[in-house]
Amino acid sequence: MSLRRASVCLFVFVLALRASGADLAPPAPAPAAPLSPTVIESGAAEMVSTDKETTFTFSKGVTVTATNMTLTCDFLEVVARRSGDPTATFGKQEDFKSLIATGNVRIVQNDREAVCERAEVFPGDDKVVLSGNPRVRSTDGQYEASGPKMELLRGERRARIIGEGGERPRITLPPLKDLGYEKEKKASAAPSSNAAGTPPAATPPPITVPLTPAPR
Repeated sequence: MSLRRASVCLFVFVLALRASGADLAPPAPAPAAPLSPTVIESGAAEMVSTDKETTFTFSKGVTVTATNMTLTCDFLEVVARRSGDPTATFGKQEDFKSLIATGNVRIVQNDREAVCERAEVFPGDDKVVLSGNPRVRSTDGQYEASGPKMELLRGERRARIIGEGGERPRITLPPLKDLGYEKEKKASAAPSSNAAGTPPAATPPPITVPLTPAPR
């Protein structure tokens, strides 16, 4: 088994896929987007091939544009299955086996955004695993989820947030209206007080003076 290495700068590699990117969160029903080639751009890249697989490594400002998805990160490793002539430098790239992005990872898909330090994409399993302080939110601010580790499952409209150690999953949703009973109105207002805070002086009772007839 022979290894072939190639290094290029300001590298743009286009890989046609038969599998699209995994969803970031349970999506609303929408028409399936047509598949498009996956374009990876970076400041530097390296390729290592075997008879059955090709491993690409990208660094220095990586941007991935794929079907219904944009990904940016510091470092990216892509493993693709290959077929055809085993002596060819590139061979025929069949599909992705895995895609691992690390360092300031940001994934945008439709109205959803995910940020983390490490994202592992497994197209064959329709699964994305996020770790390193992952957070997934809707761009309209309707929800946000975070936790030590997250698994996003494509096609099942399901996401798992996995707690580790003392860290617990957290989900923020829109506010709920007040579901409590209305407070009873206070009976009668307490006697008012003057500005000094002392009760007003009591009103003295009227004084009655009897009148006697004047002497004749």
